[in-house]
Amino acid sequence: MPFTEPTLQMWLTMAIIAGAVFFYAWEKVSLELTSLTVVAIFLVLFHFMPVDMEGAPLSTKALLAGFADPALISILALLVIGQALVQTGALEPPVRFLLQYGGNYPIIVIFLCLVVVMVVSAFMNNTPVVVIFIPIMTVLAERLGHAPSKVMIPLSFAAILGGMTTLIGSSTNLLVAGAVERVEGLALDFFSITEPGVFLAFIGLIYVFFLAPRLLPDRKSLLGDFHVSSGKQFIVQIEVTKDSVLEGKQAIAGMFPDLANMTVRLVQRGEQIFLPPFENVTLQAGDAVTVATTRKSLMEALSANPHLLEGVIEEGSNEETVDEELRKAGDRLLAEVMIAPASRLDGRTLDQTGFRQTSGCAVLGIQRRSRMIRAGLNDIRLEAGDILLLLGKRRNIQNLRASRDVLLLEWSAADLPERTHAGMAAGIFLAVVAAAASGLVPIPVAATVGVAAMIITGCLNVRQASRAVDRRIFMLVGAALAMGTALEYTGGAAYLAHNLLDALEGTSNSVVISAFFLLVALMTNILSNNATAVLFTPIAINLARETGIDPMVYVSTVIFAANCSFATPMGYQTNLLVMGPGHYKFADFMRVGIPLILLIWLAFTLFAPWYYGL
Repeated sequence: MPFTEPTLQMWLTMAIIAGAVFFYAWEKVSLELTSLTVVAIFLVLFHFMPVDMEGAPLSTKALLAGFADPALISILALLVIGQALVQTGALEPPVRFLLQYGGNYPIIVIFLCLVVVMVVSAFMNNTPVVVIFIPIMTVLAERLGHAPSKVMIPLSFAAILGGMTTLIGSSTNLLVAGAVERVEGLALDFFSITEPGVFLAFIGLIYVFFLAPRLLPDRKSLLGDFHVSSGKQFIVQIEVTKDSVLEGKQAIAGMFPDLANMTVRLVQRGEQIFLPPFENVTLQAGDAVTVATTRKSLMEALSANPHLLEGVIEEGSNEETVDEELRKAGDRLLAEVMIAPASRLDGRTLDQTGFRQTSGCAVLGIQRRSRMIRAGLNDIRLEAGDILLLLGKRRNIQNLRASRDVLLLEWSAADLPERTHAGMAAGIFLAVVAAAASGLVPIPVAATVGVAAMIITGCLNVRQASRAVDRRIFMLVGAALAMGTALEYTGGAAYLAHNLLDALEGTSNSVVISAFFLLVALMTNILSNNATAVLFTPIAINLARETGIDPMVYVSTVIFAANCSFATPMGYQTNLLVMGPGHYKFADFMRVGIPLILLIWLAFTLFAPWYYGL
């Protein structure tokens, strides 16, 4: 195995990497700033103290190559595609199916999802598998009362565990197999690692399902935080239009099943008013149903039936252009405004204010914190401090910042899910997955084309796509690849392996294999799994030659250990994919991943001597 004497550059590189890991875990300094600082230090260091590997110098281009790495482009593109699926509501049908048939057994539903992810990841690239399940698990977690942070890391870990059971389950496995064939002439078959891989994956699944959620923080998503802070009810008026989903629906036990999680306050039919309990009331076209509901429940109702508020959009506007704009999908926001003191709206009804015509925004609901309102939306006289729930185009919502009559609550603005593009988004997504999984085109190509298709077809706009790109992932991957490149060029990884073997000289083969596994598992979380696999496979083959053991033993050790990329987000692509949706910090991966690495290491240490007959 190639080995050079340690140099000052190598020691400085190790010190910089150790400092980076410390600051990532400390979290007092932002992840982006730490990553940028590390890259800057490396650029300066190797400019004034150059190193080379086999005659090739470590260039600035090589250090910065991580920011254009195809894997990074794939991750960012897949995040955008996942956002399009959520934005268009394309995942609502499968989620409703899961909840319909497993809603009473939420633990079983989540467990089955993890098992499916693990099994499928054994036979196809696990990155698109995780992309499929991220939005599904997010919606499931929300519907079942769990924070996404409780299920995202288990999802990634399940995919990684499944990937270590077959030769094609992970790119790591294929890289090791290719290196073994080049160096040793030994060809691995599809199921060469399946038996020990299934054993280790089963041990890992038990940990991932039963213990990992207990170690993870109950960190609500931004959407979840919003719902908590905006949990009070709005008075909303729903107009029953011709062919509406509500037309012809009769009250059952005084309630309307199609208005789930909404309290019906009154039904107005011309001059006639129906108050609860609604015995023998059947809704007709032209009825105005006044309900009290939270914004979250209203959004869920709109997801199930986008035309539910069609009557509200048409109501109260004499300008056809306003109606047409609000009906038109794309770039519509839901936002809240507070009626300001001394506002001209104070003491008037909505019709009297002319708010719809002057602002271009439809008022969906009114919230009054002081007391319950039992009146139709257009009969309520507004008061200073009332909160109005608005639907409007982005530019019209933003124009309200300059209004003296209302105060725009900036934090409340959120895109209205556009369900009209759900089929298109689902089709694009399935095409991307099929193209990538079949090998027709590389994942970066399929994902990038998918993003372009999502934007061109209107499933997302450019602003929404840019918001889906996580800058933490961009900086973290670029810095991690720079660290791995520097460690490789300075000989740091080979130096660690050489000293490990010297320290274990004279010990049994089982001890050497166990220690070697632990070293590779450590390095895979710093260098990335692919870099570790390529770097340590020749070392493993040399170890097998020196000890006279079947090379397959050490090759399997490299495969399983290199797949133990659980302790850092940059260890594996799927960890980076779930980092944003789970709102994780660097330390969350260490808290959950290190025990899993130790568990897999212990299981392999006990299993390998028996299985390989050492």
